[in-house]
Amino acid sequence: MPNITRGRRLGGLMQYLVGPGRSDEHTEPHLVAGDPAIMAWHDTAELDGAAAREIASALDRPRQLFGTEIPDGHVWHCSLSLRASEGVQSDEKWAELSSEFVEGMGFTGGGKADVRWVAVRHGLSTNGNDHVHIVVNLVREDGTKANPYRDRVRAQRLAGELERKHGLEVLEERGAGRGERSPTRAEVERAAREGRPEPHRKTLGRIVRAAATASENEAEFVRRMRRSGVLVDGRIAAGTSDVITGYSVALRPVAGERPLYVGGRLLAKDLSLDRLRQGWPDSPEHASAAAAEWIAAKRGRRPVAPGREVEEVTDQQWHELIAQQSQMSKYLSSVPVDDWATWSRVASETSGAFAAWSRQVEATPGPLAEVADSLARSAQVRGPQTARPKVGTPSMRGAAMLLSSVAHGGQGTVAQAVLFSQLRATVKAMRQAHEAVGDARRAAEIERVMGERLAGVRAGLPKLQPKTAAVADPAAAEAKRVASIGRRPFTGADLADRPGSVLPARLTPSRQEQDAERAGRGSDLER
Repeated sequence: MPNITRGRRLGGLMQYLVGPGRSDEHTEPHLVAGDPAIMAWHDTAELDGAAAREIASALDRPRQLFGTEIPDGHVWHCSLSLRASEGVQSDEKWAELSSEFVEGMGFTGGGKADVRWVAVRHGLSTNGNDHVHIVVNLVREDGTKANPYRDRVRAQRLAGELERKHGLEVLEERGAGRGERSPTRAEVERAAREGRPEPHRKTLGRIVRAAATASENEAEFVRRMRRSGVLVDGRIAAGTSDVITGYSVALRPVAGERPLYVGGRLLAKDLSLDRLRQGWPDSPEHASAAAAEWIAAKRGRRPVAPGREVEEVTDQQWHELIAQQSQMSKYLSSVPVDDWATWSRVASETSGAFAAWSRQVEATPGPLAEVADSLARSAQVRGPQTARPKVGTPSMRGAAMLLSSVAHGGQGTVAQAVLFSQLRATVKAMRQAHEAVGDARRAAEIERVMGERLAGVRAGLPKLQPKTAAVADPAAAEAKRVASIGRRPFTGADLADRPGSVLPARLTPSRQEQDAERAGRGSDLER
């Protein structure tokens, strides 16, 4: 995504670009493209402070010669970045992209005098993203001014065109409108200081998605988030006392840090409160119950009306909900491939189910979390959502609720294997839908997580016989298996003892959930 700034100090900017960077991430700074005369002198040699001063002086010569001044600054700086998943591009590719970008912005070509510009490359960012910095003097060679009007909008549109042209990933703000928001540098640095395995935004996104998918109404959603140990802050509409228009969440900070709140919309477009509400009942009673829970969370009070999130799932509930999930494959076979409102809902719910499972059994983000993250990218639709799904429409909400309970009286590993088989079939249907509409990149990403990550999860679960997957009573199947080999029922510890298991030795609640559950009856939920 292009990131544009304006200023007046060419020398200072160039010194920063060839310097060590804020975290010593700048390595081997060099030019990959730019004004022909500057490129002829400096080529692709590694730059130092002296070279930076020479380049800045050469870039600024037209402005000094003609005395042209631009009120908002003549130094135009834009960084073009690719996701870490895109890999590392060659200097030649970045030169091609940079030249086409500068021309597309109207800075070169078009019958007008060219500006002077350079593209600097200096290694990966702290997020692991390959990128290049484009530095432009907005004073043209003849002393006239280049027009940067609506440059951010034009840059976004142009970047999308280049991404499609060169087979790069189109980000959520452009084109197909799918993707995820990348963590900021500050978020990455804070995660490192706190010793967290990933930035807050990614962890919060999975927690919120798991809670939203497992909840049958908005009030339950608030309680599930609090039960997961996150701080919840509902935004109250001006002039009201009980109308909630949005929300923010934060992980509990370590000593010395303040809570870092992130809005739902900034976690992902489909996690905004408006979008989440499309999947829940809409009535005055539900709105009142939800408002009461939001206000209780905001004020650090205990939940108003605890519900099924604190109850153990019975065997009968497991059997009934697993039977409901078996309808999903048949339902998806009837969904048109271009109905992305439906496919995005399915992707979001399936992502939520894997996120819920990950929260229960992965001490740190592992393969289940990676699958959840990948499917979340498919949940970001191109356009507005349609009306809420009809009552009785198959969904993955039951799966998410079940997988949220594996450490709270949930069924054993055979039942989880049955549920996993159904989840995997849904992921496969998602991949096929992407292929059908020509979205090869998303299809390939889903194929990768299916082949590499889900295969590892599958290997850690009991093998299902062909008929077992269709059995409505997994517990009976487990009992029959136990009787046949003369041993006790399969447990999470058994699963973890297997070589290469992706699950920890005990299926226990996460540390955040244990802390929240122990102290969640009083002021511990204070912000």
